[in-house]
Amino acid sequence: MSGHLQLLTDALARAEREGRAALISYLPAGFPTVDEGIASVLATLDAGADVVEVGLPHSDPVLDGPVIQTADDIALRGGVRIADVLRTVREAHTATGKPVLVMSYWNPVSRYGVERFARELAAAGGAGCVLPDLPVAESAQWRHHAAEHGLATVFVVAPSSTDAQLAETVAAGTGFVYASALMGVTGARGAVDEAAAVLVRRLRAITDLPLCVGMGVSDAAQAAHVAGFADGVIVGSALVATLLDAGGGEAALAELTAELAAGVRAG
Repeated sequence: MSGHLQLLTDALARAEREGRAALISYLPAGFPTVDEGIASVLATLDAGADVVEVGLPHSDPVLDGPVIQTADDIALRGGVRIADVLRTVREAHTATGKPVLVMSYWNPVSRYGVERFARELAAAGGAGCVLPDLPVAESAQWRHHAAEHGLATVFVVAPSSTDAQLAETVAAGTGFVYASALMGVTGARGAVDEAAAVLVRRLRAITDLPLCVGMGVSDAAQAAHVAGFADGVIVGSALVATLLDAGGGEAALAELTAELAAGVRAG
């Protein structure tokens, strides 16, 4: 069965035709439980997210800040497995028809089996994978199986990336380019670093892939700011923090997502 790379491409193109950036939400699978995690993912998609990244919880999430680390720890202590991640993808895509990506560190995918993971992700209705710690030079095996199964391979680039690194990365990636808005780990910030806009300008000179900016966006005003120069706005920590906060839940999550969706339309 082929995955839904084309569905992802179409969703980003539709947002462009509408004169706005796409909103991409991120939530880890299995947090706080598998069923509640699925409900949370659906809440963001129903409230206006165009695409969702389902996080595969990892015991050493080196690029993630304390909010996502806490959520991952809760999911792992609850016994989440790759099968639960794939179930989350399947249910989210089946219920909404929207593109669903998995965001994962490389080690769990490698240990599970690269071809097996690609095949099962495609069968679950997935659109592809965001692989933040997989070097392009070591990605040939994954990219082969991703292409074979119709999946996007999304790489992460940072403001510190050299011109040569950017060129190598965008040539290897599909779907979109994940442009980090800041140096360091993920987490909501009071302001989005202007380095993100500079990075997007550098990328526009060398690729036609959509450029989606994440890491640091926490509210509608920041989403509107990033939407002014990017093709997509990725929000994770702020959504996870909403679920971690006392009194938070699906209603609060949907409210924040709706505000972010309004923000990307105002950008």
